[in-house]
Amino acid sequence: MSPRTTIIIGAGVAGASTAFALARRGVSVTLIDSDQPGKATAAGAGIIQPWSSSVEGDFYQLYAEGAEYYDELLGQLRSVGVDDIGYRRAGALVVNQDPDVLDDVEARLAARSRQANTMGDVSRLSNSQARELFPPLGSDFRAIHIAGGARVDGRHLSAGLLAGAQALGATVLSGAATLRAAGADGGGDDWKVEVEVDGRTLSADAVVLAAGVWSNHLLESLGRRIPLEPQRGQITHLRVGNVDTRFWPSVHPVSSHYMVSFDDSRVVVGATRESGSGFDPRVTAAGQRQVLDDALSVAPGLADATLIETRVGLRPLPEGQMPIVGALDGFEGIYLNAGFGAAGLTMGPLVGNRLAALIAQEVQAPVDGLLSTIEGTKYAGAGI
Repeated sequence: MSPRTTIIIGAGVAGASTAFALARRGVSVTLIDSDQPGKATAAGAGIIQPWSSSVEGDFYQLYAEGAEYYDELLGQLRSVGVDDIGYRRAGALVVNQDPDVLDDVEARLAARSRQANTMGDVSRLSNSQARELFPPLGSDFRAIHIAGGARVDGRHLSAGLLAGAQALGATVLSGAATLRAAGADGGGDDWKVEVEVDGRTLSADAVVLAAGVWSNHLLESLGRRIPLEPQRGQITHLRVGNVDTRFWPSVHPVSSHYMVSFDDSRVVVGATRESGSGFDPRVTAAGQRQVLDDALSVAPGLADATLIETRVGLRPLPEGQMPIVGALDGFEGIYLNAGFGAAGLTMGPLVGNRLAALIAQEVQAPVDGLLSTIEGTKYAGAGI
């Protein structure tokens, strides 16, 4: 029987997307979130441009499908009165000083264009043409312009998804949740899970753990662990005077750093990828220097920008590429939705919707032939 009630722990993009998707299916949703520093969704750059990435296989497929899903998501949110999640299709520039590098990217884009409905036109630009679109760019960079490149504000996205879920009857609670196993009705090997928050015990037909890097903290009481570790990402926000940056494209130098512009004369630059950081959400001198050095090496025109703030997100980095999504073996009605690394704002809404379909029993399995068991946890591949 399809669950009538679901508890979701975590209000980042994973939890908020799942909550909205379940509420749309008529499931009664209670979402619980605690105010932890270092939430990845709140710090993420929000670039929606998977097509130039060098990743392949299942990860790329999910990455690309996540970008395509945004048009559908925007329509769903508008239908419940949510009109703004900080999403804009302002284009993207892949930049480099080496024309051979750009040749390789252009070939990759051409090969993927048939399956990428929202990629839009792709064109090669001279430096002067690229600087018309992104004025701070250095004078020795050429570019490829991808018209369909987009960006989304992670804080606005999660807030919009929660507002949409609440418009459909969901309840949002603040507090630190813990899990407690209880014997399943009727005996057997499976165990049900109850959720405690602020002295209250809550139960539901299904529980979704979408707490990012804190997911293993929740699983400790169940004697389980998933292959997931925090990776610190420091990302800096700059203001470039009174310039209208709303339609500046995101900038991708074919490396791990990037630039993305928002509506209030703001350019976001980053980010560090600090594996082994633990649960340490500090801005460090070395991280700040790296972010600014990387940005100014590509866009020296940002040198006079005002440094507004540096945000830190603890990315939930899985052992492999794929997110950890699916049912937890041995516990009736408990599901995982975590492990997106740096791709959560692209993949999260799509995966939340697919997980909701699994929980609501619209589909029988999240993956066709790609579901395996790792340390008692079902670990889902690209199909979910």
